[in-house]
Amino acid sequence: MLEGNQAALFAERQQGTLPGVLGVTWDEVANGRARGRFTVEKMHMAANGYLHAASVVALVDTACGYACLASLPDGASGFTTIEIKTNYLGTAKEDETVACEARLLHGGRMTQVWDAEAFNETTGKTMAVFRCTQMVLYPR
Repeated sequence: MLEGNQAALFAERQQGTLPGVLGVTWDEVANGRARGRFTVEKMHMAANGYLHAASVVALVDTACGYACLASLPDGASGFTTIEIKTNYLGTAKEDETVACEARLLHGGRMTQVWDAEAFNETTGKTMAVFRCTQMVLYPR
């Protein structure tokens, strides 16, 4: 388990990976929680002109994954996602900000369950609710 806010560590680690390419920034990554955001650009959009659902999933899934790493039990070496579910309630336009908050619901020795909410910071409206289950991995 990592102590304190690890946002800077994860921001550095994500360079050259999908969250880095999408411009995701982090306010907090800590035991049991994470908060981050991106400003919507053309690269976040689908060909139909609306925000691509995968952009939102990338944000909330990354928040849950980073927080999962910060919340691993002693002796664990990592995790793998075994289920994700997203319900979409709204969208965002270019130049608006999509933010999320992830929180740990269950932190067991073998699994973690996370909830996250994505919201449009510009309008204040909830855009999506997300739940994922992580399987905790141990060295063999």
